[in-house]
Amino acid sequence: MRGDPKVIEYLNSALRHELAAVNQYWLHYRILDNWGYKDFAKVWREESIEEMRHADTIVARILFLDGAPNMQSLEKLRIGKSVKEIIDCDLAAEMSARALYLDAAKYCDSVNDRVTRMLFEHLTSDEEKHIDFLEAQLTLIDQLGEPLYAQKHVGELHE
Repeated sequence: MRGDPKVIEYLNSALRHELAAVNQYWLHYRILDNWGYKDFAKVWREESIEEMRHADTIVARILFLDGAPNMQSLEKLRIGKSVKEIIDCDLAAEMSARALYLDAAKYCDSVNDRVTRMLFEHLTSDEEKHIDFLEAQLTLIDQLGEPLYAQKHVGELHE
């Protein structure tokens, strides 16, 4: 099925965001794991995998609309150097993706592409859940201080 060119542009923009998120969350997972924050790292690993699923869904939709998925370019990665910076970086990426998905959903509605609109609405919902989680973590850091907050996420010690 031939898709609206601007819808395909929006989908490729979304793909850039999701592919960057896969890499950013994965690198943050590895950093957190390396620092010893084992429980925290598990959450970031799962986020990376969820973002990969989003990217896969977007690629499938682009192909269905006879578009060409652009897997060559990514949004810039934001990499933190502390637990708080990691959360700040991921929150910024999620906010950027959410703004794109809201615009994309409106455009898809205007050209009567309900399926792609619903895809963007679903992605928006997922991003809002991520945003809520990350904002809650920042609130906890503010209330507890970063050292105490981070200590909670070390997990069990293993060799």
